[in-house]
Amino acid sequence: MPNSRMLARSGLTAAAAAALPLALTAAGPAAAQGSGISVSTTGTTVSVVTSACTQVNGTWGNASLLTSSESNFAQGRQVSLSGTGVSQSAAWSDVSPGTYTVIVVCSNGSTAGTQSVIVSAAPTPTVSASASPSRGVMGGLGGAVRDYGPVTMAAGAALVGGGVIATAWYLRRRSKPHRL
Repeated sequence: MPNSRMLARSGLTAAAAAALPLALTAAGPAAAQGSGISVSTTGTTVSVVTSACTQVNGTWGNASLLTSSESNFAQGRQVSLSGTGVSQSAAWSDVSPGTYTVIVVCSNGSTAGTQSVIVSAAPTPTVSASASPSRGVMGGLGGAVRDYGPVTMAAGAALVGGGVIATAWYLRRRSKPHRL
């Protein structure tokens, strides 16, 4: 009986896994329709690119950046599209952090697309190479950073050698207390 339950569970899991790509394929084109724009952010600059507009009377159309409290195209910060027959673009600079909606309306009155975008706080400045220490990081080197002379090296070697001799003498004396 436990084997039949496990078999039923694995069968349901396999059926769900097989149905998932079909559900995603069916939902994919419906979600992508009507979005002929590509919105990106760089710091506090928001930019939009589209290829859906055609030039009418010398203009490509306008793009509007709406805050969450603004509901229609005319309320937002509007910028004229510029570009060529292949690609048109617009950009907004010094945008405060928050969630915005970008709407592009072509000069013929059709909406090229609508997309939401999140603007994060300005990134912290990076430290340039000229601001780094001139000698670099000296972790783990200890006294090896300085170049000591032969007298200092000889004195250090004499101290280490004397320590080794004293340790050997002490251990020998403990093993045979009657010897010197």
